[in-house]
Amino acid sequence: MDFKDYYKILGVEPEADAKAIKTAYRKLARKYHPDVNPEEGAGEKFKEVAEAYAVLKDEKLRAEFDELRKYGGQPGGGFKPPPDWQRSGGFESGGQSSEDFSDFFNSIFGGGGGPAGAGGHTRRPMRGEDAEIELPVFLEETIGDQQRTIEYTIPKMENGQVTQVKKQLKVTIPKGLVDGERIRLKGQGVPSFGGGEAGDLYLHVRLVPHPLFDVQGHNLTITVPLAPWEAALGTKVTLPTLTGKISLTIPPNTQAGKKMRIKGKGLQGKKETGDLYAVFKIVMPADSNEEAQKLWAQLAESAEFDPRADWRSTK
Repeated sequence: MDFKDYYKILGVEPEADAKAIKTAYRKLARKYHPDVNPEEGAGEKFKEVAEAYAVLKDEKLRAEFDELRKYGGQPGGGFKPPPDWQRSGGFESGGQSSEDFSDFFNSIFGGGGGPAGAGGHTRRPMRGEDAEIELPVFLEETIGDQQRTIEYTIPKMENGQVTQVKKQLKVTIPKGLVDGERIRLKGQGVPSFGGGEAGDLYLHVRLVPHPLFDVQGHNLTITVPLAPWEAALGTKVTLPTLTGKISLTIPPNTQAGKKMRIKGKGLQGKKETGDLYAVFKIVMPADSNEEAQKLWAQLAESAEFDPRADWRSTK
């Protein structure tokens, strides 16, 4: 049994990340697919590439292969697993038959245990690849189930050539989404080139920055500008939230930077709803008339207040 170096088969370095491995596989799979390449040996090369990708795309199988590779196996070297090597039995086909893979694969990873078609087995076509696209979501769309039409492109085999086909789907955006979450749409990914099951489509959620609210988990923060006299005397302001406007009472002598919690007005989660925090900011008028300047001067004379009193104790 010959050792198979899956990294060399895909033409990638052992340190390659998942993206580089996937890119190399897709390039070689299109090159050697029997529907595209009629040359002799292309089909076997296509199976070899698929086998390499099945191992290297799986973190567990790749780690086991990396460990085995340390034993010095070289292509064409009559490789045998170490005496204490235990088959992982961890290969999950996802619609892909391990019987189409080599004796090397089946002896190492505990696959089907024989060549394709042996023992009355039938070959199953390879499952299509999964696809992933970014889905921008507005904060307002997270508070209830929303309908959205999405468009994306996937490779498809047509007349012996791989072309990019645009697809359009109407999907429901479930409430309670958080940034980075993934939505799985079964069977909406890349079709199988051999007529098997299509891959899945994953929508990678990205929350769109809001002009008013900052997001911290399921909590929201909004900056509330106050005039100096509003902060000094107290006032009521109309505060926007994701579900509508509310009235907020500002107490007298409110300091800049102070936070006020409005319970239950944050983002809706699957189990709980976050809160909204109002952070106050004192804003001075850009211009003031002569009468206003006199009033400021009177306040400065009558108010016994030193905002830098703490500095006196600093030496």
